[in-house]
This record gives sequence, structure tokens and C-alpha cells, in this order.
Amino acid sequence: MTQKRKNSTKNNAGKAKIVTLPGPDKTKATKMREAPKRYEELNFVDTSLPVWNYSLLTDEDVANYQQGTNYQLYKKFGSHSIQVNGRWGMYFCVWAPNATAVSVKGNFNHWKNQEYELNPRWDKSGIWEGFIPDFKLGEAYKYHIVGFEGRETDKGDPFANFWEKRPQTASITWDMYYEWNDDAWMKKRKKHNALDAPWSVYEVHLASWQRPDKNDEETYNTYDQITERLVPYVKELGFTHVELMPVTEHPFDGSWGYQCTGFFAATSRFGDPQGLMRLIDAFHREDIGVILDWVPSHFPYDAHGLFMFDGTHTYEYADMRKGFHPDWNSYIFNYKRGEVKSFLISSARFWFDLFHIDGIRVDAVSSMLKLNYSREEGEWEPNEFGGNGNLEAIAFIKDLNETIFRDFPDVQTIAEEATDWPGVSKPTWQDGLGFGMKWMMGWMHDTLDYFKLDPLVRQFHQDKFSFSMMYFYDENFMLPFSHDEVVHGKSPMLYKMPGDEWQKFANLRLMYTYMWTHPGGRLLFMGDEFGQTSEWNYKSELDWGLLQFDCHRLLKDCVADLNKILKEEPALFVNQFNQYGFEWVDLNHRQESVMVYRRKGKKKSDDLLVILNMTPVVRNDWTIEVSGKAYSEEIFNSDKTIYWGTGNVYNPEIRSELVDKTQKKYRLIVNLPALAGIILK
Repeated sequence: MTQKRKNSTKNNAGKAKIVTLPGPDKTKATKMREAPKRYEELNFVDTSLPVWNYSLLTDEDVANYQQGTNYQLYKKFGSHSIQVNGRWGMYFCVWAPNATAVSVKGNFNHWKNQEYELNPRWDKSGIWEGFIPDFKLGEAYKYHIVGFEGRETDKGDPFANFWEKRPQTASITWDMYYEWNDDAWMKKRKKHNALDAPWSVYEVHLASWQRPDKNDEETYNTYDQITERLVPYVKELGFTHVELMPVTEHPFDGSWGYQCTGFFAATSRFGDPQGLMRLIDAFHREDIGVILDWVPSHFPYDAHGLFMFDGTHTYEYADMRKGFHPDWNSYIFNYKRGEVKSFLISSARFWFDLFHIDGIRVDAVSSMLKLNYSREEGEWEPNEFGGNGNLEAIAFIKDLNETIFRDFPDVQTIAEEATDWPGVSKPTWQDGLGFGMKWMMGWMHDTLDYFKLDPLVRQFHQDKFSFSMMYFYDENFMLPFSHDEVVHGKSPMLYKMPGDEWQKFANLRLMYTYMWTHPGGRLLFMGDEFGQTSEWNYKSELDWGLLQFDCHRLLKDCVADLNKILKEEPALFVNQFNQYGFEWVDLNHRQESVMVYRRKGKKKSDDLLVILNMTPVVRNDWTIEVSGKAYSEEIFNSDKTIYWGTGNVYNPEIRSELVDKTQKKYRLIVNLPALAGIILK
């Protein structure tokens, strides 16, 4: 163990300059900033030692870190290329509170242990740090930790910005400099990401959207190749946002990214971190927002990761009734520790700060909130008040949302939360959790259950269809048809639909019409837009060959037109999260399974009337009574030939008659195609 050295000489370094290099090739101009004031005991540099005793941290940094309120750890923890006393090198900083020695090892020293030992801070914070002169960018490294009871492990850097491509597991020194070209987007994105803006999200798994070789799971497109293909495709479809399944570094492809080891690193499967920045930049230049899946609920037990980081339960709860996740065979963060809370909120903030993302979708929130999640009686311990809520996790989530919305008021946080926990998307000052939106899992299950039914028996299950509006205003809901609905034997979206081939496509177009005209945001998983005929397989790619067939290609066009209408019609979004935006017009035709509702804007002239015919029966001269204003135009019909419908039933003009002048009631006479939805304006 390297002992703390006594400062016997006056520091001659003065205020050293910290320089952030623009990249490992050092080709761009450097950016200079003043170093913070050093501690009296740590501010000297002993140039006779392999690791210079040097610190970037202040007393306030450490105190806030321990209290769980330092949310910019990525600026000082991890590895940073700086200049000290005129020499370039790398500053390292890591938290290992139960370690007796920590050293840096890598290719640069042939992976020898304990040759470049870091220095423990004098304040007993458990932080180890030091400056290694002449250490280059692009070097692979790990921390060799002598931990509790002498256990020796080699760990990746929890704050690394870049990792070796799996199966290799070392961290890589890197610089995060990037010149952004999305100023126009950043200035206006507050309006784009607001709750009264249109929200249609395309969920993507980058590895399996397209592959260089669809039959080889070891092949990946680079971030730049993905940019060339994915950005124009999403633009063509008209989605307002794209959601990327986890791109944080992870060791196992089969986890789909949800077993993360690098909470500050874009996965190296597709290239370096700047590659992901270019992808996000390109989306922004096309007016498309970017949401990242983020997983603060658990992490895997891989030897190079966070588990037992210094020989003890450092990042996870020591009590396995709280610390082990039985569903995913992984470990749960100890939200009670200030250092862990600072780590996680810093991770979320990192992606907003350095990658310009527009939102995070927080995975598995239910498992964080409840101590008895997936646990039987006797397998969990109630909180101090006798309840099942994890009070530390609840406090963490509230602080997370408060911090994000304080520092980045023009973004969103979205919860994947599947229970009836109250106030998930309510502000913390109203005793909510503070998320901007919540996935509406109940709507997803009810909708799929309803549309799986034979259309002739749907009349007996209308309440399942209409139930969502009974509780819709409890939260700010996003309607999700995510990756989880097309795996593990659940079948692709198309084959959930009943009937022959024509009816399957008609039902799917009808369901999407309902989804796009229901209040709230909406999310669709890749491949669902053109009727993928197989379940999603992360090892392969989407069945792009299906687009040679009209039925699939024209379904894609239908989704694109729904997105176009969504963005053009204020009634579909300006009141999407309040009671003024929706009104049932007719639910009294159960036997015919025809349902009618109104979407309302701020002006009466913006209102839309949505009519859904849930059976394969054409209904000509169908009569509907509406109040307010007459509807004169059919702006969408899911049975059009341009969507692979029949095109036989449509409304070139809407026949209307004023039946009550005082009440402003009109009788409309319309033609309803089979298994189709129409929108009137």
C-alpha cells in the first residue's frame, strides 16, 4: 500500500492548468480552464514517483459526494487527460472505501499489479487518486484493487467513457470533445419536448435494426453507418422521437443492454463515443428527439463490473433481501449510500450534458419502488413504517427528477412503471415521483387482449376497450407497444390479430388508428410499423425483405400518414394530458362494435371525430349525432387502397343535418368500412 506522504516542501506548481484534449489524436485546439484550489496536504507533486500525489477534488466535492448531492462526478472521477507542471498525463480517481491498495494496470505496464499505485485521500472518504505522467489517451486499463480481507480483483473504471469491445472488459482512456451542430434544435427543443407537443416514439435496438450480415450476430454497423440508414428512415416515417434501447456499455448481448456495466460509456460495439454523438446530432438536425433507455435499478455480477467492487458490497445492498434481484439474477443499488446516489444521478446527468439527449426512459421503476417486488412473504423486510415501499429508492427517484428538470428544463423523464403506484408523473411538490410521463401498461394489455378477439365477440368486451379513459387522467401516460410484446412466444404484432391475411392487416391498421388518436404519447417498436412476421431476434435483423410486398410496404405508409396527421392536427396533442382533450360521443352500439369519440383542441374548428368499426361488416349510411360543429371532411381512412385496404368504402363528402339549433346538434351520415377507422374534421 502506498502510504500518505507528508508535505515537506512548499508546492511550486501554483495553479496547474487542466486541459481537455479534443480527442486521442490531439488534432483540434485545446480548451483551457483553471484548476480548482488544491488541499494543503494534497496540492504538492512528487515527480520522483510513478504516480504523482495530485487531486482535482475539493472539500465541497467530497462532502457533496458523500451526502448524495454531487451530480457532476463525471467531471472529476474516472480518468482525465490533464497537464501538470508542464507534463501531460492522466489523472485517475476512484471510490473503493474498503480497499487497502488501488493501482492502475494496463498495456502500458504489461498488466502488472501494484506498480502504479494510487493515493488514498487523507479525509478517509475511500477515494483513491493520482496523476500518471505521459499516460496516453486510447490506453486500455483496469484498477487492481486489494480489498476486504485481502481479496484482489481487477475492475473496470465505473466512470469510464469508453470500454473495449466485448468480450474484452478493460476501460479505455478517452476524451469526450465534440463540436455539436444542433444549435437550432437545442434552442427550440423545449417546445418539441413539451407535454402539449405531439409524441410518437420509434423504439430501436441498434444492433438488430440492421446488421452487415443478418445471419451473424457478431457483426455490427458502426454509429456512422447507422446514422446514414436510420435517421432518414425515421424521418420518412414521421416519428417525433426515437428511443434507443440501452446503449450504455454492457457485456452480454442477450441482456439487450439492460445489464449495464458502463454507466458513463456508449457501447463500443458500434464505435467510439463521438459516433453516438454524431448519431444524436443527425437526429436533431432532422427535428427528431432522442430518448435513451437508462437502468438505475440493477447491475450484473460480471467480475469487471460494480459487484463487490472493493471486496465488499460497495454499490449494492449487503442485505440480499434488498440487494439481489431474483427476476434478473442481478444486484440492486444501495440507494441509501450517498456515494451511490451521487453516482447514479451523475450518470443520468452525464447523458443530458454531454450527449444532448432529450429524455430518459427509466427501466423497471416498479422493482425499485417496492421492497416486495417479485418476493414472497418472508423474503423481504418492511420499511420503518411497516410498508413495502423502498424509502431510499423513492427519495432517489424524486431527487433524480428534480435535478434533471432543474438543470435541463426542456427534456423529459419517462417511467416504465407497471403498478398502481400513485403520482408517478406528478411533481414532487405534489408528493409525486416527478417523472414527466409514465408507460401505460394497463392500456397496452387491455388493447392487445381486445384486438386478439374474434371481431364477432368484441361486442361482449367493449368495457375492456373503453376502460383506459376511466383512469387516464391519473398520470401523463405514454402508450407503449414495446420490444417486450414481440418476444418470448408472444408473437409479432401482426400475428396477434385474428382472421385471414387481409383481416390481420386491417385489424393492425385499425389498432394503430386507435393508438394514434388516443390521448397521450405513443411508442412503437421497430418492425411493427411494417408488420414484421417473426418475433424480434436480437441476434439477427428486421425482416426488411417483407417491404417488397404491398401489404407490408403500405402498412408502413399508413403509420407514416398517422404520424403526419398527429403533427398537423392540434386536437391530437395540445390537450392530450387533460380532461378537455377527449370526449366519448357514442358507446351505445355494442352489438355492432362501432365506437365514436372526439379529440378536442383549443379551438372548436380543430376538433376531430374518430369512428372505429371493429367488425368485418361494412356499414353504409351510419348515423351519428354530435354537438358543436358539423364535420365536413374525411382526413383519414385506414381502408384506403394506398394502405392495402379495399378502397371501396369512403366519404367524399360528409352528409350532415342540423337537428337541434339550440343545442347545436348535428346528425352525420357516414359510410364505415369493415375493420377500419376514419377521422373526420
